[in-house]
Amino acid sequence: MTMSGAEMKRVTDAVPLEETDFVKAVMEHSDQLYSIAHSYLGNRNDALEALQETTCRAWMKRRTLKDSGAFKSWLIRILIYVCIDEQRRRKKAVPTAAEHMQEAVIHNSTESMEMQWALSQVKVKYRHVLLLKYYNDMTLAEIAVLLGKPEGTVKTWQHKGLKQLRTIMKNRGEWDGQ
Repeated sequence: MTMSGAEMKRVTDAVPLEETDFVKAVMEHSDQLYSIAHSYLGNRNDALEALQETTCRAWMKRRTLKDSGAFKSWLIRILIYVCIDEQRRRKKAVPTAAEHMQEAVIHNSTESMEMQWALSQVKVKYRHVLLLKYYNDMTLAEIAVLLGKPEGTVKTWQHKGLKQLRTIMKNRGEWDGQ
């Protein structure tokens, strides 16, 4: 069913302007938000669900945003908390055989799986920086603003995270007999 121009105008006029502006602002950043969620959660469905939850939480808390210029950082921070909540929930849940099978199909290479495993072993605050920097192409300055930390701290976390990752990968290679 397609709507005529007049019907579409009636529908869009019925939606409050604030809601329309909010949706436009979220959609403007949707690709980056999806990328971040996918890097944290590892699959498309969970990433999309995290985006939906993020949008819902942001809408409910929209009045707490004091600086509209910080909307993107605020939204990403909410997304990260949603992803962390999902990771905690996963640790508590016992996966079914079907979920294991689905995950095996989704991952396309052993290198990707090994890197995801290694990243999961890195300390959480370091992992945040590594995911945002290397999987989502954010600058250290952007990450510092997002996390509410000085840029020097973020640089230190990046360095320590990379060091941990190298150690984990090196030990993994020795464990695999390589």
